[in-house]
Amino acid sequence: MTAQADGIDGSGTGRARCVLAPNPSPMTLDGTNTWLIAEPGSAAAAVVDPGPDDEGHLRRVADAAGAAGQRVARILLTHGHSDHAAGAARLAELTGAPVLAADPGLRLGGEGLAPGDVLTVAGCEIRVIATPGHTADSVSLLVPADGALLTGDTVLGRGTTVIARDGNLGQYLETLGRLRALADSGQLAVLLPGHGPLLPDPAGTLDFYLAHRRERLAEVEAALAAGDRTPAEIVARVYADVDRSLWRFAEWSVRAQLDYLRDRGGLPPGVKY
Repeated sequence: MTAQADGIDGSGTGRARCVLAPNPSPMTLDGTNTWLIAEPGSAAAAVVDPGPDDEGHLRRVADAAGAAGQRVARILLTHGHSDHAAGAARLAELTGAPVLAADPGLRLGGEGLAPGDVLTVAGCEIRVIATPGHTADSVSLLVPADGALLTGDTVLGRGTTVIARDGNLGQYLETLGRLRALADSGQLAVLLPGHGPLLPDPAGTLDFYLAHRRERLAEVEAALAAGDRTPAEIVARVYADVDRSLWRFAEWSVRAQLDYLRDRGGLPPGVKY
């Protein structure tokens, strides 16, 4: 399915619009969603997740801002994975905008993105919400005026995300619970993911994510009970219906699940990973 069929490129909310990066893959779906955030009528815009270091895409992002009479004033990163952040330095060169990130190593002439920070960018309020789990440095960005949450890879537009090598399942479950409470509070009207279509039912999506994580954890526990003792054995059993090209990524999540069980005293003897 193409991005245009999903209505992604150019779509968004009153204060957010998407420019789709040309990096489709099984892990990035149709490509990375680069978001332009601005108050209507503003002369400036913020870019969230400039995407890969692709000159054509980065110039298209800058041109999209220019076509709306805006200059790129800040570049914000939800996390440091290259499909979201590799283009940040080049976009900063093209626009003169600083790069803000939770990870100090990703900042360029800008500040950190700390939980609870409230930024005013391009006339628009953006609140920083810590959402670790997919990675240690993951944040999500709330645009209260639209009830829109930019989730990076914490929540995807289709399917579910993996727990990356520096991620943590316990933190991820806490993150999902915190976002679910935010939905309950009436602050969320739509999720704007880093990949895939926007999600107009935040509560339903988060319920699905929480249920999926519980089911996967139960499947891993069942695999251990059946005698599997390595991540590869568990992946072969639990992810048997998943394309084998994705098994190496599934193994990241399995290792995170084993860490979660280990920390809670739930690993049987002989597990090696």
